[in-house]
Amino acid sequence: MSDAELKKTPLHALHVELGARLVPFAGYAMPVQYPSGLIAEHKHTREAAGLFDVSHMGQLELLGPDAAAALETLMPVDVLGLAIDRQRYGLLLSEEGTILDDLMFVNRGGDRLFLIVNGACKAADIAHIQARIGDRCEVRPMPEQALLALQGPQAALALERLVPGVRALVFMTGGAYNWQGTPLYVTRSGYTGEDGFEISLPGERAEAFARALLAQSEVRPIGLGARNSLRLEAGLCLYGNDIDTTTTPIEAGLNWALQKARRSGGARAGGFPGAERILAQLEGRTPLARQRIALMARQRVPVREPAELQNLDGQSVGQVTSGLLSPTLDRPIAMGYVRPGYATIGTELFAMVRGKPVPMEVVATPFVPTRYYRG
Repeated sequence: MSDAELKKTPLHALHVELGARLVPFAGYAMPVQYPSGLIAEHKHTREAAGLFDVSHMGQLELLGPDAAAALETLMPVDVLGLAIDRQRYGLLLSEEGTILDDLMFVNRGGDRLFLIVNGACKAADIAHIQARIGDRCEVRPMPEQALLALQGPQAALALERLVPGVRALVFMTGGAYNWQGTPLYVTRSGYTGEDGFEISLPGERAEAFARALLAQSEVRPIGLGARNSLRLEAGLCLYGNDIDTTTTPIEAGLNWALQKARRSGGARAGGFPGAERILAQLEGRTPLARQRIALMARQRVPVREPAELQNLDGQSVGQVTSGLLSPTLDRPIAMGYVRPGYATIGTELFAMVRGKPVPMEVVATPFVPTRYYRG
């Protein structure tokens, strides 16, 4: 795709003004980093507050009294039990029980669900949702909305100055707010492992609001490069790398995303695509072919996807799906998939980097402790 064909977010002119290096991502020209560089941006988010433009992501609403029940037919998640202004992580599944996309959704009350899906998947997701449940609820894409993420230990302090009352939110809750006459929907969530917020607002007001945030002493602009290193340190999956249409939620270690109501014996057990396969894997009736693991290298040699993983005998047992040098730990970290016998914490493996074996150990996630604000 040529530069001329790339879509631009409402903050495009601001990114250019701030000296961002723009790269193609999900069909958009997106800032991968600013002049301070990825490491400085990553550390600033861990220490203060970073502002991310995530307007490439898809926003949509499902409207009507049957919307929650309808959405439950597409995901292995409890939608009907979600309280008003609560947010939950969801997985859109194929008929085979593999992951079409991961998403966030909020019950906004009044028979209204608000969904945020990945940018690269949004057209396919909206078409999929429309085709399967469009007769049960109104599916309303929201391309006019921008999406900003403010992340870091000082995010609440900075945002509260502009949007009084927002610090009352706790992790995975949301609310409607107002800034200078502009309606905002704010959730206390994000994808960095830090405390933070995601703010949906009309695209034509996004630049003014971003400038107001950047005027706060705690806040600096952060690119996609640091967003990736932050989410990997938090042990969070990136769609297209660590989960995709070849992985089931159980292979991906996302068992926690399947609430009790949708499991065997639950109030609304099954009834989602691939339910038999997924529940059989969850209950151990069907052995897994592979499992997602986290790895830390014993040498300071960066290990990147798609490095092959070998056992101590030099046999191939899996592959790295995400990997980089952790800016916080100053050590190489990675996620990948291996045969189940090699998924135990403490297992020693080798990642093949330019033909040489780099010793790695299977570890628990998150690599860096998360700091979500739970009240």
